[in-house]
Amino acid sequence: MIVVMTPDATQDDLAGVQARLAEAGYGAHLSQGEKRTIIGVIGAGDDEKQTFADQVESLPGVERVIFVLKPYKLVSQESRSDRSVVEVGEARFGGPNLVVCAGPCSVESHEQILECARAVKAAGAQVLRGGAFKPRTSPYDFQGLGETGLDMLAAARDETGLPIVTEARAVKDVELVAEKADVIQIGARNMQNYDLLQAAGESGAPVLLKRGLSATIDEWLKAAEYIAATGNLKIILCERGIRTFETTTRNTLDIAAVPVAQKLTHLPIVVDPSHAGGRRDLVLPLSMAGIAAGADGLIIEVHPQPDRALSDGAQSLTPDAFSELMIQVRTVSEVVGKPLPVMAGKGVEGASWEP
Repeated sequence: MIVVMTPDATQDDLAGVQARLAEAGYGAHLSQGEKRTIIGVIGAGDDEKQTFADQVESLPGVERVIFVLKPYKLVSQESRSDRSVVEVGEARFGGPNLVVCAGPCSVESHEQILECARAVKAAGAQVLRGGAFKPRTSPYDFQGLGETGLDMLAAARDETGLPIVTEARAVKDVELVAEKADVIQIGARNMQNYDLLQAAGESGAPVLLKRGLSATIDEWLKAAEYIAATGNLKIILCERGIRTFETTTRNTLDIAAVPVAQKLTHLPIVVDPSHAGGRRDLVLPLSMAGIAAGADGLIIEVHPQPDRALSDGAQSLTPDAFSELMIQVRTVSEVVGKPLPVMAGKGVEGASWEP
């Protein structure tokens, strides 16, 4: 159930509604847009809803009460009048500009992550991605450098100014990742790890939630609701491809998931063309498709030496290839009305970018 306040509702009106909800034993989550405030009501039973709704609707400052039939109430499109914007440093996911996150699949060394961070910033990326904790299908594959990798990412942020997105693999990792990084990534394999979702939400940090390998859009949004139910609505959805019968590509990019999810939720959505295709030659066309479909951003794997990468080298771009991709992406992003930030300075090398 959603309580929509009038545009001229006062703080006293808002406090009155919150007090009435608390008195009835219901949880409440405020969503304050530019024009009005919306309150998500949590915990009302079906047999009580209509009576309670009538009571709340009569309170000062209340415009109307809306029933939300979807199981993901807080992240549903109905729960707020505008789209969410998640701020990470100077990047604004869901804002007027396309946000590009780039970096290696895994942090391998201090030199590697610094070289990569410098290169992706020069090309126009606004966020640095890199894995310190790596959930791998085989127990014998490289699992990441752990806290040492987080420290290397933090050092790259200190030098370049790029905020960091990195994965928390388990509940025990969340506090450390939240302390040292800027965005907690929940990987595809962990999309339905509900304890991890709750812990990430309770950290208060922005969360990038990847869609599970075989998850439906409904399941993906329900997973996001676990995070939102903690009171943390700083959620970025990531479509990274799903497992189908096709074997030519690593996964199948569900490009329709972008506009479909945007009809269902107010959360920003980014596309991961690297994991979707699994091949570096597919990263550019899948990036273009994601932008054309309306994605709020991209998350792309870049490695200084992909042929020597400890994980996912086949889908990683070289810094030069990433620079070329950014040039071509800029054109498409401008056509669809979600341009990249404007570059300040001449040339790509050493240039800085302004929002």
